Amino acid sequence: MGRKMWSLLDRRFEDLLGSFVLSVMAVIAFLNVIVRYCTSFSFAWTEEITINFFVWLTLLGTARAFREGGHLGMTALYDALPLPYRRVCYWGSVLIGVCFFGALCWTGLVEVLDEIDLEATSEALGIPVWWYTIATPLFSLLIIFRIAQRAFEDLRSNNF
Repeated sequence: MGRKMWSLLDRRFEDLLGSFVLSVMAVIAFLNVIVRYCTSFSFAWTEEITINFFVWLTLLGTARAFREGGHLGMTALYDALPLPYRRVCYWGSVLIGVCFFGALCWTGLVEVLDEIDLEATSEALGIPVWWYTIATPLFSLLIIFRIAQRAFEDLRSNNF
């Protein structure tokens, strides 16, 4: 059971968490629309949650795209290159991706630490802001892991 659960989380973590986050966003947005049109009230906190969860979904989708090898790419020049040059381009893009998300992880961590230090709270719910922004460094690490995972699978299968 434990190994099966780990395999599920390892292969589909982004899908499961993303589905949950999207479901929460849809439900609270729907409830806010119903309440707004049926009464004179509106839940201000729904916008706060949906905006922050949208950032989470974007990062989870990025990790999923790297896991599946489905990220957008212009491959006309790459496909025309001989194999040795394609390998150089491939590993260059892996390095650039790792550096970019490493920098995003670092700046996200600095932001989280600043928010903890300043005891910043959200406007609508009054909860610590770092509860939302902790996703940036964590999901950036997940993206780096998925980039490396895809790169090693491509290296093993000689898929360049």
